[in-house]
Amino acid sequence: MTEHAVVIAGGGPTGLMLAGELALAGVDVAIVERRPSQDLPGSRAGGLHARTIEVLDQRGIAERFLSEGQVAQVAGFSMIPLDISDFPTRHPYGLGLWQKHIERILAGWVGELAVTLHRGREVTGFVQDDTRVDVELSDGGSLRAEYLVGCDGGRSLVRKAAGIEFPGWDPTTSSLIAEVEMAEEPELGIRRDELGMHALGRAEYEIRDGEVVYADRGPEGVMVTEEHVGATSEPTLRDLSEALVAVYGTDYGVHSATFLSRFTDMTRQAAAYRDGRVLLAGDAAHVHAPDGGQGLNTGVQDAVNLGWKLAQVVNRTSPESLLDTYHAERHPVAARVLRTTMASVALRRSDDRTKALRDTVSELLEMHEPRKRFAGMMSGLDIHYDLGEGHLLLGRRMPDLDLATADGAVRVFAILHDARGVLLNLGKPWACDTSPWADRVSAIDAEYDGDWELPVLGHVAAPAAVLIRPDGYVAWVGDGTDAGLRDALTTWFGSR
Repeated sequence: MTEHAVVIAGGGPTGLMLAGELALAGVDVAIVERRPSQDLPGSRAGGLHARTIEVLDQRGIAERFLSEGQVAQVAGFSMIPLDISDFPTRHPYGLGLWQKHIERILAGWVGELAVTLHRGREVTGFVQDDTRVDVELSDGGSLRAEYLVGCDGGRSLVRKAAGIEFPGWDPTTSSLIAEVEMAEEPELGIRRDELGMHALGRAEYEIRDGEVVYADRGPEGVMVTEEHVGATSEPTLRDLSEALVAVYGTDYGVHSATFLSRFTDMTRQAAAYRDGRVLLAGDAAHVHAPDGGQGLNTGVQDAVNLGWKLAQVVNRTSPESLLDTYHAERHPVAARVLRTTMASVALRRSDDRTKALRDTVSELLEMHEPRKRFAGMMSGLDIHYDLGEGHLLLGRRMPDLDLATADGAVRVFAILHDARGVLLNLGKPWACDTSPWADRVSAIDAEYDGDWELPVLGHVAAPAAVLIRPDGYVAWVGDGTDAGLRDALTTWFGSR
């Protein structure tokens, strides 16, 4: 039986990101992915939000995505645009880039690391005890691991086999999404009617001055709301044709579908993100309507929160209790996403009363403070983990400051590339023995003379020192002394 420290079920964006995080920490990690290659038909999710771009920047790979995508203001709530161009970040924008390209680029990065891929297979079951997880595969083989992470989507076998409840709300709307050929020229753009929202547009496009400009030719991307909710079978080309006729009066001679799927606004969240040696991340832990493009981004950030924690437990530098902070921190984040997407779907209803409410909300979001609050939420830049009372920075993303060090100028995100913790001293030299954590925390003396500003919150008092976790969030803030530092180091990086 082949053994790995961690087995990840699912090689989508969440699974790939998690594998990369674990590999950076020297963990023997393997991905089990049912697809024989990383190729992904169709368009699916279409972009990255600002915080996700920052997370990729923290690993030194953001430029790989930026060079292929299209920078644009993509944050919005119920199709109401939210401009973040004035936010204090190096990436005050989103990125238009189809999921198939996001996965390909992530897979390229993971391919540079020590990650084993078991392709063309699926996890079909597992048995766990106090020391290991035996994982059954669809080809009759098996793997043994210390931990199994389900990144296997909304229908997660791992979640179901673990017996983790998935409470929430049944769908109220259903849509088909496809990439097809059409014999007739379609009516490109977005349409709203009593059924809901529909869109036709070519799979290839550019964003010019904030406007989507479609290619002159190529496959057609289709998103059409269905008349009825509740279909359980896989959608067919006939289903798509009937849905198009119901909305547009014609199916435009639709044929040759390369991708056809159904999505709904079903909204559910795993009651627990961990059961013993089994954990969940991404869609396996939370599903919701695609409004606002939150799903892929939330999953990638799940992976970055979990990766370093799981690595430290596997590497025996931290106790298993560290894994409990994964649920404690990420479950509330996804719960807010669920609430927001449900509200967004409700505001998209086409009756006159909902339209009046939508117009009112739109007017509110044109105001500076509401716009900042919602834009911070939708972009992920306002995430705050509850790490207790203290400085406003505590539990929030560390700004990517330009630092002056003895070795020259360096950005904060650049010193996070290897996914280690960072103790950043910005005040007077001090005597603090951090040698017990030297293998996983870098101690750096630096200077920074600029203002400290956080998205949504605004200016904050400049700290004398900060302890930054590998995921880029501040775990301790110093006032010129090392009070509380040893406790913070022990909590997040173990006792030796």
